[in-house]
Amino acid sequence: MDPTALLLSRIQFAFTISFHIIFPAFTIGLAAWLTVLEALRLYSGKPVYRTLFEFWLKIFGVAFGMGVVSGVVMAFQFGTNWSVLSKMSGPIQGPLLSYETFTAFMLEASFFGILVFGRSRVPPWFYLFSTAMVALGTTLSAFWIMVNNSWMQVPTGYVLQNGQFVPDDWMAIIFNRVVWVRFPHMLLASYLTGAFCVAATGAWYLLRGTYHAEAHVMLRMGLALAAVLLPVQLFIGHLVGDYVHNYQPAKFAAIEARWHDEQPASEVLIAIPDPGTESNKYDISIPVLGSIIGSMSLTSKEVGLTSFVPQDRPPVVIPFFAFRVMVGCGFVMLGLAWLGTYLGRKHRLERSRLLLWGIFLSFPLPWVAILTGWYTAEVGRQPWTVYGVLRTADAVTPFLTASAATASLILFVAVYAFIFSFGTHYIYRLLRAGPAGLGGKPLHIPAPNRPMSLADRPPLAGRNYAPAGE
Repeated sequence: MDPTALLLSRIQFAFTISFHIIFPAFTIGLAAWLTVLEALRLYSGKPVYRTLFEFWLKIFGVAFGMGVVSGVVMAFQFGTNWSVLSKMSGPIQGPLLSYETFTAFMLEASFFGILVFGRSRVPPWFYLFSTAMVALGTTLSAFWIMVNNSWMQVPTGYVLQNGQFVPDDWMAIIFNRVVWVRFPHMLLASYLTGAFCVAATGAWYLLRGTYHAEAHVMLRMGLALAAVLLPVQLFIGHLVGDYVHNYQPAKFAAIEARWHDEQPASEVLIAIPDPGTESNKYDISIPVLGSIIGSMSLTSKEVGLTSFVPQDRPPVVIPFFAFRVMVGCGFVMLGLAWLGTYLGRKHRLERSRLLLWGIFLSFPLPWVAILTGWYTAEVGRQPWTVYGVLRTADAVTPFLTASAATASLILFVAVYAFIFSFGTHYIYRLLRAGPAGLGGKPLHIPAPNRPMSLADRPPLAGRNYAPAGE
């Protein structure tokens, strides 16, 4: 196997999956948000919820299409660059991907058309049901993908026959206990992505002095949801760390940059790992905390990387820093959500322009957290593709040349850059146009002298509000 071709194939897969995951993470959360908006519209009758639904439905449609297009090539790569993995794990991964098609894609494709074309053709209750089915479809898609990936992380329920992983217990594969911590972790991350994008959009409109009624709803609902979900996400993240500690100790040691066994173990907060000397430079650590995090004990022995042979150790630098970036993003979002929710309840949020700027600029944080979380999981899994049973170097297509891998990588980068530039430009145009839609004409009305509740505001849905004099 040409090591250059292997490296290029890994870079290509990392690039395509990093690009692709941006859109499902957004649409899963956005589909849930649309369901909430439609339910609130039916319950309250307020036009503002209808306006926001129609506005975000356009953005959902564009993001959904970009996710589908960017995801199609994922299956091709298994055949072109990772044929050994496809052959060996096909009896398990093939059915799991087909389950995603039969459940998730069927729901999304069937009911999304109703959302776009059917509001005037179906009863209101059925339109709400259709919105919920689209949200369920996006959730099921995430579920089957997480089942697939979790099997690669902790393979269960299979036997090795004729060089293939053959399922002998589907219940053990689908209901693997690892799935039931990793799937909620990903689902909550998607909800938080939607929440912060919605809140950031609301903050942007308030900073621009436009769409006050809609901006208030987006800002307060997005921050309130994030304020509730983030502590739950931190707890689920701890459970994910427990599975890594129990099933992938080498990955856990790499995340901690722990080179040698320690009892009790300290927790390295920040350092520069040096694989050459098997030590950390400029490290700042807290004694005993590593044992508490790893085993909930004050005296536990925690394993170091030197306990594993060099060829079985994952890289250290990427998992170490990626994990800390992920956690850092989580705490920044938690602070913004809690502070914003508190000030919102005191009717002071809209007057705090500094916080509004912070919320607006926070919109990339959920995506950064998701990407760095995936880098931690996938790079930390190395040198295994199927953990403990199939090495990455053995999973790549035999006789794949570096020139072929280079050509496909350049092609994917070019195509994805084309898709991304046009798709994001159009989403930006939709966001900038606001709930009035492209070409909508804003209505200027005087701003109130005091903070007003949503109930006090005139229900002029779909119109642009701006302070007098602008």
